[in-house]
Amino acid sequence: MGATAGAVWGRAEQQDFRSRVRGTLLGVAVGDALGAPLDGLALAEIRAAHGHEGLVGLGSGCGRRGAITHLTQLALFSLDGLVRAQVRRDTGAWHPPTDVHRAYLRWAATQRDWGPDERRQDDGWLAREEWLYARRSPPRSCLLGLGDDTMGTLDAPKNPGEQGPEAAARSAPFGLLVGWEPQLVLQLAVECAAQTHGHPTAYLAAGAYAVVVHALARGESLDGAVQRALALLAPRPGQQPVADALQRALGAVRQGMPTAERIEELAGDGTAEDVLAVAVYCALVGEDVRHGLRLAVNHGGPSAAAGALTGGLLGALHGETALPPAWLAELEGRPTMLVLADDFAIEMTQGAALHGPSGSSPGWLARYPRA
Repeated sequence: MGATAGAVWGRAEQQDFRSRVRGTLLGVAVGDALGAPLDGLALAEIRAAHGHEGLVGLGSGCGRRGAITHLTQLALFSLDGLVRAQVRRDTGAWHPPTDVHRAYLRWAATQRDWGPDERRQDDGWLAREEWLYARRSPPRSCLLGLGDDTMGTLDAPKNPGEQGPEAAARSAPFGLLVGWEPQLVLQLAVECAAQTHGHPTAYLAAGAYAVVVHALARGESLDGAVQRALALLAPRPGQQPVADALQRALGAVRQGMPTAERIEELAGDGTAEDVLAVAVYCALVGEDVRHGLRLAVNHGGPSAAAGALTGGLLGALHGETALPPAWLAELEGRPTMLVLADDFAIEMTQGAALHGPSGSSPGWLARYPRA
């Protein structure tokens, strides 16, 4: 795609971008929902419950089929924070990590409060979605990292020993900034990951993942996208474990038919770089989106995170129409996701008409307040 900030978007480009934004966000969510019922189960337990093929469709959790977890919740707030950053750019307050951090604090409030507080008008529309106030097993790293107003930075990261995949799983939206240079996408994702996951492998895995999504959203191949991420990682201190994991994923593709055992080997201890390797591998070897997602979740590792990461890759690569319609029909929160994805696409392609020197849309600023 290669569009840059301020570029004029043709209709076909806008439609393609909208499909990839929708596909990425819905892909994260449907992968998360598919894998969530399997989290914590060993491969033998999965096969005992679902047969040798494992779980092949959305299961039940939290009282319904297609329930999402905190991974999708935070991905939604990532996207919301990016829209708010664009809107606030008009004021000269241009620091996207701060706006994303504020969005994450709004998510943290959903984990404490019973429901939306209508007195907080500056929260915007997403924080008033009542279904998001369900607490879906948020990890201690996220609750601690967002437990006060202090923002973690690369110089002073929150939870410096945390190596989990949660920050990476919420980082697909950064890759949708297709007008940005890839190294800036990497930097933004890394800085936002350090707000909760301060170990270098965790925040660099998040950055690498965002770069891969970014390349896919611009129409590049998955293999080429991974090579781009490896090149950008190379000068970063602490990047070797992430680079090695990505190389293992590429090497595993040449080892024959995919198996759950091979995926478990890639998943290792379930750290961020290993789960990223699972996602890249499953997206590369999957015959289609459905097959890739099934591979990603049916193993003894962190199934929801692996599914979310894989879904984001496949959605960015193929767009919304490649996702399984039957799974989308049962996906919790799908209407909200579609509205948010479309708002993001509009902001990125037509933001100047919504707010800027020539005037502002009161309705848009009510949805995404500048304060």
